[in-house]
Amino acid sequence: MASSIAAPERLSIDGPSGALEALLEWPVGEGPHAGPREFAAVGIVCHPHPLFGGAMTNKVVHTVARAFRDHGAPTLRFNFRGVGASGGQYDEGRGETEDLLAVAAWAARRLPGAALWLAGFSFGSWVALRALDRLAPQRLVTVAPPVGRWDFGALTRPRCPWLIVQGDQDELVDARRVANWAEATGAGPRREVLAGADHFFHGRLHDLRDVVSGFLGMPEGSDQARSV
Repeated sequence: MASSIAAPERLSIDGPSGALEALLEWPVGEGPHAGPREFAAVGIVCHPHPLFGGAMTNKVVHTVARAFRDHGAPTLRFNFRGVGASGGQYDEGRGETEDLLAVAAWAARRLPGAALWLAGFSFGSWVALRALDRLAPQRLVTVAPPVGRWDFGALTRPRCPWLIVQGDQDELVDARRVANWAEATGAGPRREVLAGADHFFHGRLHDLRDVVSGFLGMPEGSDQARSV
């Protein structure tokens, strides 16, 4: 008999500007009533820009969260302030960074001892990078980071295994600019360029999931860029 997938837990997490709407999703065969157990990691995925339809239900966000869960990590998706049932108003990344920190603190209390796997898509990747000086993720995934649209110059250099996924036909983010920025960080990220993929990875979500899954399963130090 196939292992069951528990229904997502719908949560309301206390945030700095009101309650934050969130979903906690469990790996296959696990769930809130499966009994006490320690998890090696917990995943958090940040969604794209709130003023342009970004929400935790975004398909790219869901795909990355699914890859995390496939590797055994309970995973949180949440709505930034002002999105869905989350309180507050859009705050140009400042308040959204505080929202992420509040969600990460909640996850640390709910799943003590679990390392953090952190991810973001587009605006969400910028927010994830902004939080690095106060979070210490074990793994970092940034999908289509909007280099050139937001200030990436003062961001903390990632010190964990780091994946950047970019489509070479991204109509909103210049793939070459992302590559130049990634190299300039000196952090040695693994870069995966999906040939023919646009900003939202239409028709390429399975490829995106495979890339993230491959990164989660690879040994540290494998940081070469590839096109797939």
